[in-house]
Amino acid sequence: MRTIHLALSCLLCAGILLFTPGSNAAPSTVEHWVSTLDSEAKLQSGPALTWEKSLASVDRVVTVDPKQRFQSILGLGSSLEHATCYNISKLPEVEQDQVIDHIVNPETGMGMNLMRICIGTSDFAPQPYYSYTEVPAGEEDFELKTFSIDRDKDYLIPIIKKAFKANPELLFVASPWSPPAWMKSNGSMNAGRLRPECQEAYAQYLVKFIQAYEAEGIPIHAITVQNEPKMIHKGYPTCLWQAEEQRDFIKKHLGPQLEQAGLDTEIWCWDHNWNRVDFPRTILEDPEAAQYVDGTAFHLYEGTVDAQSILQEEFPDKPIYFTEGSVFAPRGALELINILRHWARGYNAWVTVLDNQQQPNSGPHHAIPTCIELQPDGSLQYGYDFYMYGHFMKFIQRGTVRIHTPESEKMFGSIAFQNPDGSTVLVVSNSSFAENSFAVQLGEHHFEYTIAGRSVATYRWTNN
Repeated sequence: MRTIHLALSCLLCAGILLFTPGSNAAPSTVEHWVSTLDSEAKLQSGPALTWEKSLASVDRVVTVDPKQRFQSILGLGSSLEHATCYNISKLPEVEQDQVIDHIVNPETGMGMNLMRICIGTSDFAPQPYYSYTEVPAGEEDFELKTFSIDRDKDYLIPIIKKAFKANPELLFVASPWSPPAWMKSNGSMNAGRLRPECQEAYAQYLVKFIQAYEAEGIPIHAITVQNEPKMIHKGYPTCLWQAEEQRDFIKKHLGPQLEQAGLDTEIWCWDHNWNRVDFPRTILEDPEAAQYVDGTAFHLYEGTVDAQSILQEEFPDKPIYFTEGSVFAPRGALELINILRHWARGYNAWVTVLDNQQQPNSGPHHAIPTCIELQPDGSLQYGYDFYMYGHFMKFIQRGTVRIHTPESEKMFGSIAFQNPDGSTVLVVSNSSFAENSFAVQLGEHHFEYTIAGRSVATYRWTNN
């Protein structure tokens, strides 16, 4: 895939101050930016820090070792699901362009470059839920004659196109919440299971989605078979899958159909919580299925993050991706650090823009304020988490490689990367109320810094 080289600059726009780094930093200095939970600082740049040729004398030392290298990063971003696109579409077009620019533009915005979209509707969407083959109850459409993405053209595709224009290096991963109702055991998009006799038609349905979006100028980098295949709920689109069913569907239907169609769209299996490593294991240990699977997608709602490392150790040639789960505040930055420390090549928050009532949300899951909120007067409020995400997404380039830093503590953590442009980026989160002093040790050199309580900081230097 294409490599993004982030050229970053300063922007003062629509009341939002985005501090962006300069280029060609001297090897002897360190650029840095900080955000505090009280919003006194929002990605605020500080004076250059200087390396000293000595070992650090403070108690807390963050040792950066470029010789210990781990996974490369595909991308970091959020979602352009129906709720986000619907809220953005309510703005005047000039303001639509501005908020999209703030989210994805690598030069003047946060530079999100991996975005999750929906195949049909999710629970975060205005009612009614829909699929791309709608037929009257009791009827079927195995030939997919009724297939159409026209309903996506109301507001979803126009906003996705704007995002792709603002950042042509965007990659899209797409997930279905349910097959069409007529393919289900209960005749509904809510709950139920995929009927065995509909597996071939469903694989073709997913292929047709990819082809239809590509015809709209929106390439699909990867798809998952099912969002949260162990979730069944009568209140919103869901579909129960067993691991063996997804394994056989991939190897007998979806994989061969993608290959036959000449599509290079990747398949990411599972797409659910950390607590069920057995599900992707069942797929990846089958050579016929695994040949079609690029990697495994995880969510954060149950289980612990070390599940990612467990699976990575078992299947080192199958990457780990994190596709759903927003994190919040400096504590959330620690969660994101640990997600990336446990081999994730990508990160996607879930739902980028809701209104101040956390709408639209037609499903049963309560939402809390998103990193951008649409206010009743039509203005947008950018929360702390927007800037917190920026500490990662604005500086960590596609193709960067994670390098060694110490394991996270309960309230303090760090992570470092070497970018393709030769720079090193270090992100540190202090979620305690107290300030913390620490040193960054790189070989024989170090610099010292005192980070405020409940804050996140990013440091960048050019390698010798």
